[in-house]
Amino acid sequence: QVQLVESGGGLVQAGDSLRLSCAASGRTFSSYVMGWFRQAPGKEREFVAAISWGGGTTYYADSVKGRFTISRDNAKNTVYLQMNSLKPENTAVYYCAADLAYGITEGTPEYWGQGTLVTVSS
Repeated sequence: QVQLVESGGGLVQAGDSLRLSCAASGRTFSSYVMGWFRQAPGKEREFVAAISWGGGTTYYADSVKGRFTISRDNAKNTVYLQMNSLKPENTAVYYCAADLAYGITEGTPEYWGQGTLVTVSS
C-alpha cells in the first residue's frame, strides 16, 4: 500500500513558476514509477509527466515539454514537478500517481494522491 500526499499548489500569475511535491509512504518508493496527472475544470484527467524507478528516464506530455520538469528523491520518498512559464491553461488539480509497472503511461496507475490545485491567473 502506498499513500501519496501532494503539496505546493496555489495561485500564481502567468509566467510564474511553481514546484509541486508528492510525499509517498512506505519503504519501497524506489520500486514505483511515479507520475503527475492533471484535471482542468470541465475536462478529463490527463497525463503530464512520469519518471522511472531510478529517475534516469522521464516522459512528458507534449504540452509541457520544455517548461515542466519531473524529478524524484528516493531517499526522501518524494517526487517533484517543477513548473515554469505557467499559463492560464495550466490551471488544474494536479495529481501524483504511482505504479509498479506501466500504469502511469497507460493512464491507470495503481495509486493516486488527493490532488493539489494550481491556479494561474492572466
